[in-house]
Amino acid sequence: MGLPLLLAQALDKNSFSVPTPVQAQAIPLALKGKDILGSAQTGTGKTLAFAIPLIAKLLGEPNASTALVIVPTRELAQQVTNEIGKLLLKNSVLKIALLIGGEPIFRQLNQLQRRPRIVIGTPGRIIDHIERKTLITNNVSTLVLDEVDRMFDMGFGIQIEGIMKYLPKMRQNLMFSATLPGDIVKLAEKYSNQPERVSVENEATTSVKIKQEIIYASESEKYGKLVTQLYQRKGSIIVFVRTKQRADQLAYKLRKDNHSALAIHGDLKQRKRKRVINSFRRGHNKIMVATDVASRGLDIPHIQHVINYDAPESQANYIHRTGRTARAGAEGYALSFITSQDKKRLPTLTDKKGELNFDCNVQFKKCSSKKVSRRPSALKIKYGRKKISTFKKKSTVLEKIY
Repeated sequence: MGLPLLLAQALDKNSFSVPTPVQAQAIPLALKGKDILGSAQTGTGKTLAFAIPLIAKLLGEPNASTALVIVPTRELAQQVTNEIGKLLLKNSVLKIALLIGGEPIFRQLNQLQRRPRIVIGTPGRIIDHIERKTLITNNVSTLVLDEVDRMFDMGFGIQIEGIMKYLPKMRQNLMFSATLPGDIVKLAEKYSNQPERVSVENEATTSVKIKQEIIYASESEKYGKLVTQLYQRKGSIIVFVRTKQRADQLAYKLRKDNHSALAIHGDLKQRKRKRVINSFRRGHNKIMVATDVASRGLDIPHIQHVINYDAPESQANYIHRTGRTARAGAEGYALSFITSQDKKRLPTLTDKKGELNFDCNVQFKKCSSKKVSRRPSALKIKYGRKKISTFKKKSTVLEKIY
């Protein structure tokens, strides 16, 4: 591919010889300076798909041009930093700065004072440094947005566009996402120069290596059925729930029943998050109870099972969850608990035979609160207006939660 000698040596040292499909498609285009909009599942090697051309470009530019890599979570930022670090030899002229929340700001200021050529971070902390004027962006020649769909799901869309306003218009844009909804395509069209589309797998599908199962259960039955499944399954397990509170409560309940479970969610401090992840990675804890945001970017290759204790909110959400297993060609298992309320909210969740229908072009719909407001009308005589209005408020809240 005509890579710089230092980069070729680093690739050889790390035994990177045969590119994955996404790397084979994206790297030659990126080396030519093309903008890229890539669709690839987690675990397909897309980090190297942008890291290799990014480093090659910086090594070939004698000036002080820089690359900015934006990712949705702290864990993913750390993972990307580690992957790029493997491609830099000890005496490399390229330095990296990692800008994430939950870490002391003074350490990041020290990194920035070393004039790093590669800056990796999350949207909030990056824009914080830009506004503090501690991060100079007028020499950014390459912008990487990794897992763009998740950043939009997390509400970072406005921050991403805010960051882009500080960047030079003449730059290379490399965007990667597991799914490509309309808002991401519009973002690429707005800020990129005729981006080349790279697609490894249909963005609306899960990996064929994942064996998908479904169990119908009421809310009160779910815990008992979950415990039964945990006894039957060998290997590490991620259990997904909707909220931080449910993550803590479920992990605590499992520990009381002698299951080695830990919770991970956005409220954990960075030090504790690292402890939880390391404990799970080393096999000290078999079960990790996680929210969607907290699990994003986890790079743990040995996860055998994903259990959706709470049903996903969307098709993309399901794909991201199940993407924690069956990484790099391995087999995995995805189990989803579905309540009657979920069936109303996700009418096309299964086909006529009751089989999972996620691999089709499923259209999810949010639960309408109109039915809830009609429900109490038949009870007015029995309970009175005040209690009925209270019931309406609580029901609306419940529908938002569940």
